Amino acid sequence: MITHIQGKLTEKNPTHVVIECNGVGYMLNISLHTFSQISDNENLKLFTHLQVKEDSHTLYGFSSLAEREIFRLLISVSGIGASTARTMLSSLTPKQVREGIASNDVALIQSIKGIGAKTAQRVIIDLKDKILKIYDIDEVSVSQGNTSKEEALSALEVLGFVKKQAERVVDKIIIAQPDANVETIIKQALKNL
Repeated sequence: MITHIQGKLTEKNPTHVVIECNGVGYMLNISLHTFSQISDNENLKLFTHLQVKEDSHTLYGFSSLAEREIFRLLISVSGIGASTARTMLSSLTPKQVREGIASNDVALIQSIKGIGAKTAQRVIIDLKDKILKIYDIDEVSVSQGNTSKEEALSALEVLGFVKKQAERVVDKIIIAQPDANVETIIKQALKNL
């Protein structure tokens, strides 16, 4: 229902922030990972997840789409609630959670407070296939201003290349040649794909 909130940051704590948007203050529960990503700028945009329960409506805020997707996958597992998922994303980065699940690292998942061996195994069994689909989901949003990258990726997709694979190659080209134009990026990518 509410996909993101953008407004003035009025309160910042390791567990929650308050964002004022059109005169209304929204309290968003956050992970330590998101807390570490938030600067003290007045203007802030967080991706959100609204949890509706019989006795409460709770907003969770995330600095990236990937973190929100991992949170949503985690709470879909039986035995993992929103607070456990938030603890998980506070103890580990979204990338560590994703890689831990993808590589069957039961010990890593079990190292989170409140998760036992059975729950850790269930998380891996339930999410292994799904977690690989959101691999690097927010890599695109890292360099939003780069239209050459977007155009090159679009062209490579039309040519039949898998977006994630093409994106990794294009990212490497852009890091090596930040001012490369679309044609150069596509030509270089075609050599490496």
